[in-house]
Amino acid sequence: MPPRPIARALLSVSDKTGLVDFARALAAHGVALVSTGGTRKALAEAGLAVTDVAELTGYPEMMDGRVKTLHPAVHGGLLAIRDNAEHRAAMQAHAIPAIDLLVVNLYPFEATLARGASFDDCVENIDIGGPAMIRAASKNHADVTVVVDAADYGEVLAEMAENGGATTPELRRRLAAKAYARTAAYDAAISNWLLAEAGEEAPTFRAVGGVLAEALRYGENPHQSAGFYRTAQTRFGVATAEQLQGKALSYNNLNDTDAAFECVAEFDPAEPAVVIVKHANPCGVAVGDTLLQAYEKALACDPVSAFGGIIAVNRLLDADAARRIVEIFTEVIVAPAASAEAIAILAARKNLRLLVTGGLPDPRAAGLTAKTLAGGLLVQSRDAAVVDDMALKVVTKRAPSAREMADMRFAFRVAKHVKSNAIVYARDGATVGIGAGQMSRVDSARIAARKAEDAARAAGLAESLTRGSVVASDAFFPFADGLDAAIEAGATAVIQPGGSMRDAEVIAAADKADLAMVFTGVRHFRH
Repeated sequence: MPPRPIARALLSVSDKTGLVDFARALAAHGVALVSTGGTRKALAEAGLAVTDVAELTGYPEMMDGRVKTLHPAVHGGLLAIRDNAEHRAAMQAHAIPAIDLLVVNLYPFEATLARGASFDDCVENIDIGGPAMIRAASKNHADVTVVVDAADYGEVLAEMAENGGATTPELRRRLAAKAYARTAAYDAAISNWLLAEAGEEAPTFRAVGGVLAEALRYGENPHQSAGFYRTAQTRFGVATAEQLQGKALSYNNLNDTDAAFECVAEFDPAEPAVVIVKHANPCGVAVGDTLLQAYEKALACDPVSAFGGIIAVNRLLDADAARRIVEIFTEVIVAPAASAEAIAILAARKNLRLLVTGGLPDPRAAGLTAKTLAGGLLVQSRDAAVVDDMALKVVTKRAPSAREMADMRFAFRVAKHVKSNAIVYARDGATVGIGAGQMSRVDSARIAARKAEDAARAAGLAESLTRGSVVASDAFFPFADGLDAAIEAGATAVIQPGGSMRDAEVIAAADKADLAMVFTGVRHFRH
């Protein structure tokens, strides 16, 4: 494919950033400008000569702008193969002028959805003519240059300057690939919105698409490439966060920050909560009268693992908490907001990243999660089960005390965010031992107890904080051995889903040790 000169451009954009300067530069190259609606008006008001697309088609815009570019005069000009004699003859016979450059960005459907617009408003912001033209121009990229992103205006102009008003096949192919990806992401947002509105849980086709938020230096490991893409899903978190300081976030930073913020969102911001995460698992979680107190309690659970961790808080980050947090190395702090004083304190730590998200995600909100497999995707609804909504059932002879019940609810909130098999010991609104990701539940229970002993020794305590604690299990105990490990650690009450064939055996072991046990009926596997 040779370089192709640009003699005529069709411009139709909703986002007019950089439009006038780009169009003026095209005109300076002798390019004839064709445009629609608001885009044509903006160009004309800037003093540029511009032809209305209606002059091309012989038809006015109609049906509230729904129909304006869906016409052979437009699509023939985009799709005609310039070196094909039959195509050239058809263009001449039907007076179809060639369109060499298409500049389109689409109706802002994603932004309309994000601001919570009505169903009808969302429908009206579904672009039809734009995607149709983009796909036509992209298919014919051997002859046509297509631009869907204002960030590419400069590169197109640079190539035209270098090639006498023409673009290279390499650029056209790259822009065509980008254009197809844009329409795919756009259609994915629309499709998933309509599927949710219709209540479809396992549709025949599932589209996933996003817009690059940041190209990352590498993935989980330096030999892997990576990027962070925002989807149309509206949820406070890393996708809505503003980074106030610190170096660029890595793939692992983003993954861990998301895990920390989703966990801390389980706690009502009326009660200050802090979550410390390492390698996507909580290593300390606590609530307190202040963020500072919650942080101290969370840190005490596993101060070794907390070094170089991610910290999430569920309310405005204040100066007292910020001052204490910076005493050890921390990779990221994420909060709904931060006070000016806290920001100033953290600014002294150049390597510390501070993210403010603008709000907390709703743990009960619907949504989808996806995981790649070889040749496919696993897609599921978000785990929106919250312990406060569960019908808890006491199954032992002894009922839990009010303190035990409060701690069990707390521990089960945390267990939801710990990789399976998950065991969480908690006491007085704080985790005191966490066992994550083991192949057997009894190993998770023992590891959590051992880490609690290590933390107690580091704090100079005479005995482990698991003495008198409660324990939460993300899934049922398949045998009594896991419960026996918790009993040995000194737990006095247990919260678990129940549902094992050996529930009676496990309940009998709890009764023998005078433990209180509560069933939730809800499992929280996390893989």
